[in-house]
Amino acid sequence: MSTTPSGAGDRLVQVGAIVFFVGALATLVTVAPLFLGTDPFPPVAYGVCMLMGVGFLIAGVGVVRSVWVNSPKRAANS
Repeated sequence: MSTTPSGAGDRLVQVGAIVFFVGALATLVTVAPLFLGTDPFPPVAYGVCMLMGVGFLIAGVGVVRSVWVNSPKRAANS
């Protein structure tokens, strides 16, 4: 159990990681029929794969927000 307080962007990083892994799982499921020789999924399934990039972007925003809030220059002005 951690006693350190949550950072400003921690929740965004967690949500981004979850969205990223959902997109990664969708990518694996979507690519599988290509290797198995079955019919490919409809184009909507490929759109779900884009969640991988969206999750990466959300997590990146969380990291930038944490760095922005915790920067020494901003802490000195407070």
